[in-house]
Amino acid sequence: MSEGGFTRALMAPELPVPEGLVAPGGRPAGARFDVYRNNVIVSLTDALGVAFPAVRRLVGPVFFAAMAREFLRAHPPRSPRLALWGAALPGWLEDFPPVAKLGYLPDVARLEQALREAYHAADASPIAPERLGALPPERLMRTRLHLAPAARALASAWPALSIWRGETPAMRAEEMLVARPGFDPVALSLPEGGAAFVDRLSEGLPLGRALAPVPRGFDLAAVLGALISGQAITDLTEAT
Repeated sequence: MSEGGFTRALMAPELPVPEGLVAPGGRPAGARFDVYRNNVIVSLTDALGVAFPAVRRLVGPVFFAAMAREFLRAHPPRSPRLALWGAALPGWLEDFPPVAKLGYLPDVARLEQALREAYHAADASPIAPERLGALPPERLMRTRLHLAPAARALASAWPALSIWRGETPAMRAEEMLVARPGFDPVALSLPEGGAAFVDRLSEGLPLGRALAPVPRGFDLAAVLGALISGQAITDLTEAT
């Protein structure tokens, strides 16, 4: 019996008990395996619901349980550590026909995955906000803002942040920053162009160069305010 065959049988109730699997005393393992399989599927479904509570809320618990079983077939856990299992869910939802009309669902899942990643990211100490405010404009433009490992930015064609919060927004694009000020991650709103700007900062560009392609009317103060509020800036270095 191969490990792959055992895993496939474990995730698919319609498959037979793997060949060569027997209960104590050499008895058939059918009933025992069915109980074990059911317990594993229920546990993994529950774990996915804990990881993606907004997705579960949006589709309902019954539908979510059925959807989770389909996801399990395609993406069974590859590691005994389940802290970040389910990372493939956002992309998988894009091609899952039963939720095709819920165009925002993959982006809500992406936000929840980003929050999970932020929770497990390495610790980092934020700078004192006064350091940023003390820089004259010409030096500020030459300064690299080093971001915390927990910081990540997302842009959605849908109001994913508002939907995640449980609001009923107008259907418009939203951008957001995920950060971890302390122990728990947060999701903060960013203005248009903010997610791409934060991504450029993450790549190591000094602030002036990161600003070069932003849209007209870009609200730099709002983005810097979100980064400071999320304690996402860990150091400042001046580019030479």
